[in-house]
Amino acid sequence: MSSSAGAPNALRVICVIYNPGPELVEFATSLRTATSRATELVLVNNGGPSELAERLAHEPGTRLVESGGNLGYGRAANLGARGATGEWIVVANPDLVWTPGSLDALVAAGARHERAGALGPRILNTDGTEYPSARAIPSLRLGAGHALLGSLWPENPFSRAYRSANAPGDATERVAGWLSGACLLLRRDAFEQVGGFDEGYFMFFEDLDLGDRLCQDGWENVFVPSAEVTHVQGVSWKKDPAPMIRAHHVSAHRYLSRRYGAWYQAPLRWALTVGLFVRERLEIRGARRR
Repeated sequence: MSSSAGAPNALRVICVIYNPGPELVEFATSLRTATSRATELVLVNNGGPSELAERLAHEPGTRLVESGGNLGYGRAANLGARGATGEWIVVANPDLVWTPGSLDALVAAGARHERAGALGPRILNTDGTEYPSARAIPSLRLGAGHALLGSLWPENPFSRAYRSANAPGDATERVAGWLSGACLLLRRDAFEQVGGFDEGYFMFFEDLDLGDRLCQDGWENVFVPSAEVTHVQGVSWKKDPAPMIRAHHVSAHRYLSRRYGAWYQAPLRWALTVGLFVRERLEIRGARRR
């Protein structure tokens, strides 16, 4: 990989960080073998001062953007994308490890799919299992069935249909409803056309919302299994999961309220609000018992 932040056609890779640890170094190191293109790694710092990020920012082709506070994921990613001029931008979590050539595989797939607004790789967990990163846009029936049964009966028909675009073992490139924001290659024109990430989401659902809006504007979300990354997810939040559970349900409420926003759907929105509140309470109670 040739790294040069000043290269006119550099592939901008945006990584939103919050008090990062050693995983960020592994991210940056593995990025060097993920593509043969010149890259511009933009670290958007949503947390406090980070000596690690400042040290990485001195590496060729890397720069640090201080957000001034915890802006949330989507807003920080939009900040990192500001001023990009290349055809493609990448948004990726700092706890990813790139497989050699994986980013080149995504870009090559983008050239094959002219209407691809977003492309996503196969995302592996550290134990080698596959994370369902390509999913359907959830209808009310599908979403409710997955939400109610997903944790109790993982292989229920609703969850299987929701995750059907993943199809583990199938190496065929295919269109999905939306793709995980943990790692996205975005066609800059498409990203800008839909206004980037909706900054009303602090965390969670911003990737579903983006994928939905891309589809509505005639773009496609393409899953590329030949490109692989490993997601080394942190576990510190599991010590106190309540804030994450609350944030997830706040975002779910925003997404559903906007999706079913017509005046005549007011009773549905009320029912969804009550259902989400009850589900949030039950999840927090269950998490605290573990």
